[in-house]
Amino acid sequence: MFHVLVHYHELALKGRNRKHFEYRLIHHLRQALKPLTHVHVVALQGRIRVSFADETAWPRLEQQLRRVFGIVNFSLTRSSALPYDNPDLTALKAAINSTLPTHSYQTFRVSAKRADKRFAKTSMEVEREIGTSVVEHTGKRVNLTHPDLTILVELVPPEAYYSCHRELGPGGLPTGTGGKVVCLISGGIDSPVATYRMLKRGCKGVFVHFHGRPYLSRVSEEKVRDLVKLLTSYQLHSRLHLVPFGEIQSQIVLNSPPPVRVVLYRRLMLRIAAKIAEQEEAWGLVTGDSLGQVASQTPENIVVINEATPLPILRPLIGMDKIEITQQAQAIGSYETSIEPDQDCCTLFVPKHPRTRCDLPSILKVEEHLDIPDLIQQGLQGAELIEFSHSELVPKMFNSL
Repeated sequence: MFHVLVHYHELALKGRNRKHFEYRLIHHLRQALKPLTHVHVVALQGRIRVSFADETAWPRLEQQLRRVFGIVNFSLTRSSALPYDNPDLTALKAAINSTLPTHSYQTFRVSAKRADKRFAKTSMEVEREIGTSVVEHTGKRVNLTHPDLTILVELVPPEAYYSCHRELGPGGLPTGTGGKVVCLISGGIDSPVATYRMLKRGCKGVFVHFHGRPYLSRVSEEKVRDLVKLLTSYQLHSRLHLVPFGEIQSQIVLNSPPPVRVVLYRRLMLRIAAKIAEQEEAWGLVTGDSLGQVASQTPENIVVINEATPLPILRPLIGMDKIEITQQAQAIGSYETSIEPDQDCCTLFVPKHPRTRCDLPSILKVEEHLDIPDLIQQGLQGAELIEFSHSELVPKMFNSL
């Protein structure tokens, strides 16, 4: 049997709520690893153990652990029996020496942790005893500051676990602990990154994409499907609402002056998204806005756009520049899809010189010439819903709201 020890950090700071966060992390881990056979997830003291029998399952298991929010790091370990009432480390030292590499390092250190401080030997005593044994067995030197190899030992009686490598997890909070939010997603670079950052804070994302059909092709929709598939690998299940916006934009064009149309588009998108949020029982909306990046993201226009809905509007990228956003898109794997050429509704009926400083009274006056409730209903009635599952990643089509 092989074991992976999973560690978390932020969860341990939750005080009386810690058990709830740990439960959500364990539940999500079990769901994420369900497609793999004979994998068992159990809570140990201050850590989680994932056990599996088939060594060939490790690459896929490792890949999925890197996408479970709440995990700060994890290690593929071996184990040795270590009863509470017998602190003799002879068996553990022999097991470690038998598995150490011989040629890839010249210096090493031992880093030991006790899950239970009642264990008879301190962490430092364990480190010294194992370190002495490794020196005698291999002839390598100890270096406590910059070792070539670190031997990780975790004492969790009745077992001791040891490894020589630690993998980084994504950190953050377990999926679902932050409630449900509706994420406005385009085929561009920003919105998938904004969604990722909210998922990392424990939110469950429901996706809404506004497309330009019948005036534009389905290319942006196909890109968004690929992006949602990627993000589904983090939260396991996703719902994507595809809202037709081309006809709605054409009606806005016929009844409003060009400079304010972008703000009107955004306000209407938020109103439709808020209705979907109500249906989905979501508490907020998420956008990929970055302050000052485009005309609709100036301080003045953000204030006017916010007024369209009482729901909280979350903008996790608001203080990031394009270079920072692009780097994170590359890190999470969405960048290559996002830069594929397409046409979405953001490029449809856009004026040459959009106003960067709209004021609310003027926008409300223009909206008097629009049948806002009818436009909202038009978007909702034409919406399609696609569901994605991590275990299948095969979308299933339904009628939307």
